[in-house]
Amino acid sequence: MELNDPRSLRAYAHPLRLKLIGLLRSEGPMTATRAAAALGDNVPNCSFHLRQLAKYGFAERVPGADGRERPWRATSPSTSWADDSDDQDMRAATDQLNSVLLDDYTRRARDYLAARGDEPAEWRAAAGFGDALVHVTAAELRALTEEMEALIGRYADRMADPALRPEGSRLIQIIQMAVPR
Repeated sequence: MELNDPRSLRAYAHPLRLKLIGLLRSEGPMTATRAAAALGDNVPNCSFHLRQLAKYGFAERVPGADGRERPWRATSPSTSWADDSDDQDMRAATDQLNSVLLDDYTRRARDYLAARGDEPAEWRAAAGFGDALVHVTAAELRALTEEMEALIGRYADRMADPALRPEGSRLIQIIQMAVPR
């Protein structure tokens, strides 16, 4: 799903909404009750924010196992937006969303560090942090980003089809930042 208006970007840029849509994408359809339990939040709050996600087309209702269950699902496996707008409202909205995402990425990294000691040695060795300094043009940076996305894209089908996931695989979040120094 491509976001191209400030209102949708701002609606998406809510910490709980980002967690909810991430949960629906990684775990599949679920009720507000199940989402609240998974996120450590309350049902009315999750229900409200799921309705807001639906209002902007990020989530939708799906049939439940029985007539009383009312699960939600994500309408798209991913969300993207352009960061190159000359429109001041769009820039402000993308900056707001990117800031909320950066806070979430930082929280996830700290959560991992807090639990890292409990991970098996093979996972501690495989996961981690790193950075690189390179001198590139804007066009080269765009090409580099596209190459990294293509590498990660080789594993995208495993999100939609659990049967394609090898034994021992885990859900991993790869966070990409390319920022000028």
